[in-house]
Amino acid sequence: MGYSVLIVDDSATVRSSMARVFDMANLPLADLFEAENGLEALDVLQENWVDIVLADINMPKMNGIELVRSMKSNPELRNIPIAIVSTEGSQGRIAELREAGIAGYLRKPCRPEELKNLLVEVLGEWQ
Repeated sequence: MGYSVLIVDDSATVRSSMARVFDMANLPLADLFEAENGLEALDVLQENWVDIVLADINMPKMNGIELVRSMKSNPELRNIPIAIVSTEGSQGRIAELREAGIAGYLRKPCRPEELKNLLVEVLGEWQ
């Protein structure tokens, strides 16, 4: 049995490649959900149990920072860990995200072992 993961990125290609990274890292998933932006992610979260959210920063409608802040202000969602997976990696932006409550950060494109290490760090040993 694995964890349920939500990948939030406006690029279908990136979402697909992230799903392949899970396979390459031999990380079994219970469910893999996808959303194109933060608003869609919130809809998915209202309807499904998710163990962790992997989100990009730059997306239309609701970006990653807005998603983090929205989730952290919602009592039903605030305890779901959020990791940012982005090409944007300035120290100031990462510090802002950590202050907002993210559980981790990976730079795109991420390698399977980086993803696995992040998930073990945030969620514990993979089920």
